[in-house]
Amino acid sequence: MAVTTERHDRVLVVRIERPEKRNAIDAATARGIDDALNAYQDDPGLWCAILTGTPEVFCAGTDIVAGPGEPTDRGGPYGVIRRAHTKPLLAAVEGLALGGGFEIAMACDLVVASTTATFGLPETRRGLVANSGALLRAMRCLPLNVARELLLTGARLDAERAHAIGFVNRLAEPGQAVAVALALAGEIGAASPTAVSATLRALEEQWDEDEARGWAATQRAERRIAAGPDKQEGLDAFAAKRTPRWSDPAR
Repeated sequence: MAVTTERHDRVLVVRIERPEKRNAIDAATARGIDDALNAYQDDPGLWCAILTGTPEVFCAGTDIVAGPGEPTDRGGPYGVIRRAHTKPLLAAVEGLALGGGFEIAMACDLVVASTTATFGLPETRRGLVANSGALLRAMRCLPLNVARELLLTGARLDAERAHAIGFVNRLAEPGQAVAVALALAGEIGAASPTAVSATLRALEEQWDEDEARGWAATQRAERRIAAGPDKQEGLDAFAAKRTPRWSDPAR
């Protein structure tokens, strides 16, 4: 199975397990994440969930060969990107969180990362735009110029810097991200679940209009990319492991 779950008292750990594909998201994986998070949200005995990958990698984003499948009714892309949070969702990151993997972490409420974690948005290097939330959430999760740098250059962000600038809530030793996330979930679990849920909803409501504008802007960017040759050139170059030959935007 591409997605497994473990219950720790009132906490559900949801694990993406496609190590041969660097935990990239295909249709079955997106459905697995969606099913797990639906079950979490519908179970009053669960108060917190942790989304994680394998010890070597969190998630490399979309499976470029197979595709990510259709957005789910409750979760949107990957079964999580546009999910309304009625209860807390934590990301526990080991290793690479690239493209959609970084966007999954941005879609979570809190982030725990081991010192092995590396975040990146390489889409522009492949002739693409980040289409799973980074064009709207990166500016909210990161300082504006850091968000611009990552989005425009495809540069990577290591765990220590991500913690220093406030994206990562807790740093962990290698292999300990889930353990530290469970401890953080325990701190959340000491609070009133009703108050936590009401707080999450109040925070989300303040961003609703910005989210709508951000998704509309993302769709416009996607249409612009789809109308030109660079998207296919980027994918072809990536598959062939060669340097892309970009078009002249002046033409």
